[in-house]
Amino acid sequence: MNLMMLLEMATSGFGDREAVKSGGVGLSYSQLFDAAGAAAREIASSGCERMALLDVSSPAVPVGLFASAWAGVPFVPLNYRLTGSELERLLKEIAPSYLVTDADRAEALPKLPGTTVVTREQFLGRATAGSAGEPSWPMDPDQIAILLFTSGTTGPPKAALLRHKHLVSYILGSVEFASAAEDDAALVSVPPYHVAGRAAIASSVYAGRRIVQLPGFSAEAWLELARSERITNAFVVPTMLARVIEALSDAESADLPHLRALSYGGGKMPQSVIESAMKLFPDTAFTNAYGLTETSSTISLLGPEEHRAAAETDDPEVRRRLISVGRPLPSVEVQIRDESGKPLPAGERGEIYVRGEQVSGEYLGRGTTVDGEGWFPT
Repeated sequence: MNLMMLLEMATSGFGDREAVKSGGVGLSYSQLFDAAGAAAREIASSGCERMALLDVSSPAVPVGLFASAWAGVPFVPLNYRLTGSELERLLKEIAPSYLVTDADRAEALPKLPGTTVVTREQFLGRATAGSAGEPSWPMDPDQIAILLFTSGTTGPPKAALLRHKHLVSYILGSVEFASAAEDDAALVSVPPYHVAGRAAIASSVYAGRRIVQLPGFSAEAWLELARSERITNAFVVPTMLARVIEALSDAESADLPHLRALSYGGGKMPQSVIESAMKLFPDTAFTNAYGLTETSSTISLLGPEEHRAAAETDDPEVRRRLISVGRPLPSVEVQIRDESGKPLPAGERGEIYVRGEQVSGEYLGRGTTVDGEGWFPT
């Protein structure tokens, strides 16, 4: 298993279809494949063991993700909102690394040993000017695909370790290959260091959907881009949706007839926000996608039919399902346990344990928290 399998299949199936659009830059699936191959050779020739990205969303994100998989090194998107000292600590932890960032940051970063710094423009320029070369990516499913730094609830950031088998298992279990129509477009507005962004890219590539990137979120920019690009699918975190609702406060509807599906996750959704959203987006199917970085993204879904049924009832208990995270995916097992690790009956409060092929529960330099039976305590 390797993430490059997904892009290779997409390129073989619909290579001329547009894969990525960001600002005025667009890449077809064939061009994305070629750029990944060219970038992989440069990453490999640098001698670095990881490819890091410190930047907002741009075509460098999907190119870097697949180039890393091709080169056989982990992809490490870093939080560009961290302070200089915080970033320096993380860069030392992942050295030797090949770091792609914006021009201002590249100039301001200290010359750290083991860090090869290139600008986004340099990286994309060389990648898109090169050729793919012969497919040569490793197929070891246990190779590390992505390192995502997550602070969890306490302590300094730790790098959640996602192997190719975890990510590919998630995609194969939740997305149908080539299921998107040629005019389908997914709006990606979450930052590159968010696991939902990585999942959106991988799932859109496998489905054959055009990826439209919004580098910096504002409600007005999101609405404008969704309209101008005739977006059909989007993912937002609850705070983003709340800001979109606020921006539409004087409108009777969102006026987004092409938006068929809107997924949300990454935090608790206030009931008032989702109720308002369903009124403003009457033709849109809503899905609550609940998951964690350590589980390669989604582990449970509250689907469109469940949203509609809850919104249409007068029963307050049923209506409260609008703030539920739904049911586990078919490929995932979930248990609720007490403090001693004993499974609890329905209706009891406890800790969520998860088991499945997509579950990692492993951290760089810290080992795994998954038990001998494959259960991850979240």
